[in-house]
Amino acid sequence: MVVVPTRELCLQVTDDLATAAKYLTAEETRRLSVVSIYGGRAYEPQVEALRAGADVVVGTPGRLLDLSQQGHLQLGGLSVLVLDEADEMLDLGFLPDIERILRQIPAERQSMLFSATMPDPIITLARTFMVQPTHIRAEAPHSLAVHDTTEQFVYRAHALDKVELVSRILQARDRGATMIFTRTKRTAQKVADELKERGFAVGAVHGDLGQIAREKALKAFRGGDVNVLVATDVAARGIDIDDVTHVINYQCPEDEKMYVHRIGRTGRAGRTGVAVTLVDWDELDRWTTIDTALGLGSPTPPKPTPTHRTCTPSCPSRPRPPRPSVPHARRSPSAVPRIRRASNR
Repeated sequence: MVVVPTRELCLQVTDDLATAAKYLTAEETRRLSVVSIYGGRAYEPQVEALRAGADVVVGTPGRLLDLSQQGHLQLGGLSVLVLDEADEMLDLGFLPDIERILRQIPAERQSMLFSATMPDPIITLARTFMVQPTHIRAEAPHSLAVHDTTEQFVYRAHALDKVELVSRILQARDRGATMIFTRTKRTAQKVADELKERGFAVGAVHGDLGQIAREKALKAFRGGDVNVLVATDVAARGIDIDDVTHVINYQCPEDEKMYVHRIGRTGRAGRTGVAVTLVDWDELDRWTTIDTALGLGSPTPPKPTPTHRTCTPSCPSRPRPPRPSVPHARRSPSAVPRIRRASNR
């Protein structure tokens, strides 16, 4: 059984395991079956899938616990348990549910816990429910360094100017799929709506949307029907797309770990990427902390540099203020203040 914090990550892991399962068999005449269990969808199809038999179950803590308490999910025969994104489950308040699940499964089992960070509650969880666990660090202690293939830019911007700046960035040449991150659900929807009014193909993923709407937005983004996705940090967990060219931090991340996680969505698989962070006045202290922790060399974000380039034919026709110089995917204009890239070595 694989336990994950969000519905999106549940679907992503299920798809990946289902792909691998095509080449595996549980028995000589039967292929390995993978079932996803998560909230926001009806119980009946998931119960039927469990009754049909499942070799691997991927699910979110709440729905897994519900089905277990109802007798539809039998945990007594579990032999392998994987806790993925454990620190994220802690942040989302799922730790009590995880402990309830762990108390229902056999003591003799193989357990694996994956976590980007190891806060004290996660260490306590591992020591309580795992027998002499081996701690394997996949990266060096200084691994907060950002991707070497990602160009980073930071601007100081008032909240009322951010949508305009984002719209200019979205007009940069060579821009492909773009992810815009916000810290709140309300801001995510507001930004998506305003960008749609300006003529951009935009999808949104956040907690106020129903599961069907979120899946529809993700499918459209993966399929190229929309090339801009506005998402909150929590909702974006599990979104795995290799060809994202730009990441825009509409609101400053909570800390340096979240900053690295956000911009890690671009510059993947040997490709180059661009990450732009917009910092409001009330976010300056948070940005300074991030800059210091990562050694980015830009503790005081500059204002955008205006130019007078004309709008491209695809731009909305409404009058615009002077256009700031913005980065593009291949070569950065010299007028744009750059953050010194940190090595990922």
